[in-house]
Amino acid sequence: MEKLGILAGVGKLPVECARAAQQLGYDVYAVGLLPATDSQIAEFAKDYQSISVAQLDAIINYLRDNEVKQVTMIGKVTKELLFSGIVQPDMRMLQLIMSLPDRKDDTIMLAFVRELAREGIKTFDQTALIKNLMPRRGLITKNKPTEAEQKDIDFGFRIAKELGRLDIGQTVVVKNRAVMALEAIEGTDACIERGGKLANGGAVVAKVEKPQQDNRFDVPTVGYHTIEVMVSVGATVLAIEAGKTLLVDRKNMITLAEEHGISIVAV
Repeated sequence: MEKLGILAGVGKLPVECARAAQQLGYDVYAVGLLPATDSQIAEFAKDYQSISVAQLDAIINYLRDNEVKQVTMIGKVTKELLFSGIVQPDMRMLQLIMSLPDRKDDTIMLAFVRELAREGIKTFDQTALIKNLMPRRGLITKNKPTEAEQKDIDFGFRIAKELGRLDIGQTVVVKNRAVMALEAIEGTDACIERGGKLANGGAVVAKVEKPQQDNRFDVPTVGYHTIEVMVSVGATVLAIEAGKTLLVDRKNMITLAEEHGISIVAV
């Protein structure tokens, strides 16, 4: 059987990817990069190991020892880990980080991809096995955005695309065509929480693909917890980019959104 390595961050996406890979006949070798990685992924893997995202040498040795020549990197791994001291990088990771011209998302991830390539390990499109999770254009919930909210969606998308072009983030929170919050190192959920509180209810969340998106990493993703955070701050609309955004746990996500009057739309 063909072997596939999955470098798994947080969330349900790595599990969905591993399940799809197993169904397609791959032998899955999964690495849990963080303590919060969903251990259910082990059910769909030939082998599963927990190795810190900061232990680059150990990750590469594991893949090499198991003769894994292709990997996908999927699941949430925020770069704030590099600054928090939560993880301690090994010498190889430290040298990699110190060689970077900046700490932007793409800079870090491309360097990681190049390091794997030097060892003969190819990183491929993280959506290749799960494109069915990317909704087409249209309304996803029964709830529809109001005319005012539609204006905020249009405005938010323009701002989010510019934010993505600068490789800062993919998410913005707006209200009445004013920016409440922009996503940076803190991640989507914290951005929604901050912007939603400032909006004091009625915020619109827009999440888009970066203009220079590399589908080997950092593909925009939303899920059940996204809606939970929106509910907690009274946000009313989630607008995602159609055919470009992964929607995880769709059924439960829609149910929760509709229970709280939240509209989800793929634009």
